[in-house]
This record gives sequence, C-alpha cells and structure tokens, in this order.
Amino acid sequence: MATGAIGPGFITQTTVFTVQLGAAFAFAIVVSTLIDIAVQLNVWRVIGVSGLRAQTLGNRVAPGLGGCLAGLIFIGGAVFNIGNIAGAGLGMSALFGLGRKVGGLLSAGLAVGVFAAPRAGAALDRAVVALGVLMIGLMGYVAWVSSPPVGEAVANSVWPTQIDWLVITTLVGGTVGGYITYAGAHRLLDSGTTGPAAVDSITRYSVLGIVITAVMRCLLFLAVLGVVAGGVQLTGTNLAAQAFGAAAGDIGRRLFGLVLWAAGITSVIGAAFTSISFVTVATTSAAWRQRLTIVFIAACAVIYALIGQPPQVILIFAGAFNGLILPLGVGVLLWVAWRRRDLLGGYHYPRWLLVVGGLAWLVTLFLGLSALTGLERLAG
Repeated sequence: MATGAIGPGFITQTTVFTVQLGAAFAFAIVVSTLIDIAVQLNVWRVIGVSGLRAQTLGNRVAPGLGGCLAGLIFIGGAVFNIGNIAGAGLGMSALFGLGRKVGGLLSAGLAVGVFAAPRAGAALDRAVVALGVLMIGLMGYVAWVSSPPVGEAVANSVWPTQIDWLVITTLVGGTVGGYITYAGAHRLLDSGTTGPAAVDSITRYSVLGIVITAVMRCLLFLAVLGVVAGGVQLTGTNLAAQAFGAAAGDIGRRLFGLVLWAAGITSVIGAAFTSISFVTVATTSAAWRQRLTIVFIAACAVIYALIGQPPQVILIFAGAFNGLILPLGVGVLLWVAWRRRDLLGGYHYPRWLLVVGGLAWLVTLFLGLSALTGLERLAG
C-alpha cells in the first residue's frame, strides 16, 4: 500500500507544495497523516474482519453498489497505471538516458515479469519492499546533504505560518484515495490475515502503511526545503529533478531518476494488483488473476505508447477519480461497521473508531468536491 501510494504523482505534488508553502507544508503533512490513519484503520478493519473484498461488501449493502465501486476503481487504476508507467519511463530516462517511452515500456515489461513469476505473490511482496527501502534510503541521503532548516519545519508542524486546506485534502486523496487504500487490505485477504482474531495484525499493518508513506513524504519535503531555504529558485515542469540536482549535483539527478523509477514501478505493481482484485471474485484462481494482471499492465503500456498527452495531464485526471471514489468506498464500509454486524461475524466494532471514521468521511466528501473544482489550480 505504501509503495503504491509513493508514485510519480506523490513526488511531484510533494515537491510543488514544498516550493509553494515552504516550512508551513509540515502542518499539511501532519494533518493529512492523521486523516489517512483514521480512514485506513476503518477500511482495513472492516475488510479484514469480514474477510470480504470491498466490492463484495458493497453488493451486500445494496445490489449493484459494489459493481459501481469496482468499475470506478478499475477505471481509476487503469488511468493511474498509464501515468505510473510514464513516470517510470521518465526515471529511466534520467538514469540511463533512454527515451521516455522506451523506458516506460521496459518498466512495464519488468512489472509483467514480477506477476509472471512462479510464486507471484511472494515475488510481489519482496519486490515492493526492496524498492520501498531503496527509495527511503536514497531520499534520506538527499535530505541530509541539502541541510534543511529542521527546527523551522518542526515549529510549523504545530503552528504554521500558512494553511492551505486544498493541499491537505489533495495529500489525503494521494495516500488513501482511489485504489490505494484497498491495495494492502486486499493483499491481506490473499495472505489469509482475516477475521476478528487478526484485528491486532490488521491494525498494525494499516498504521504502518501510512507511517511509511509519511516518512517518505517528510524526507522529500526536507530535501526540497533545504534547497529552497538555501536560495535556489526552482522553476519549470520538473521541480523535483532540479531540487535533487541542486542538492547533490549530477549524482543527485541520477538519484532522482532512480527514485522516480522505483516510485513508478512499485505503483504500477500496486495499481495492477488492486484493480484486478476488484474485477475478480474470491473463487478466481491465482493463475487466472496472474493472467488478467499481465494483460492489464500490457494494455496500459500500449495505451501509454499511443497517447500524446504528457504524464501530468494523465495524473491530474486520475486525481479527480481519486477524489470521487474515496467518499463512496469509505461510506460503504462505515455503513457495514455501523449497521451490518452480520457481515463482520458478530464482531463488536469499536464505537470510538466508528466516530473517528465518520469524521474522516466528512473530510473525504470535501476532498471529492476539491477534486472536481480545485485540481486545475493545483496543477497550474
């Protein structure tokens, strides 16, 4: 879930918002992380305790509702995957000097290889964990060499000089919106971590996924903040690459390419797995899920090779889907927790968690509105 969230859009947004808000962006990171935890705690617990995928729960609440949710997430995942392939291609271009489309297609081929492996589930877990550790390590190095004003960032995390709620809601959508929050929850179902007896594990993993994402965002924030605070003016369409270059020279630009590629390829894997999990059922064999996932990635790669739109346009369109999907999915699962105890095997859902989830759901409604009305300003 964490490495799926840390994609090309994640890197671009974090960099742009740091340039816009400076140290005050720390407050947005803290608030959005708390909202993310509230959403994911509820989503993962309902899915994990019930042992049912989100679309199945939706159909149990109202016939056809799960199908609607599955369709939205599948389409949103496909659009995001095209953008993720584009981001991986940009990373390989910066790293090896390859053409962007060539790099994107090679990356898609590698992702297909992960799912084509004899033990695809184990290969999937090892690949995303290894790449996640690599991204955090590289980002930590760049944050260290850029010498950011850590004290100013800490002060702004509790008493900011500027607050932009649209930025906060965008961060929430990029971390737990669309398919992302379901990636880990559905992976837990496949691993057999389900039922009331697994609540402790489900809780631990759900929070850990958000914490890993927040750590990566903080490191990227500090890396860019150090560059900006040092007086470097970041302009143009690739602010993150400029920031890495300013912090660590040519090595920094190469590291940026590696980080962007790792972010893109892990997001391709996460989006593909989750999208297919929404259009298959529990009785679908692992072999068939592998085949469908490979076809899904290949189709996204072909579309990427054919379209002429730049990656940022694709990611903006996908962001709108995130904002629309999030309140629907969270609302369905909260209804199950509140009114459909029979779907939870008689599990007594904590009242405090339901209240926290309800408040977070109200935020997701605002996020959906922001996705429709505010993305043009954020992209511009």
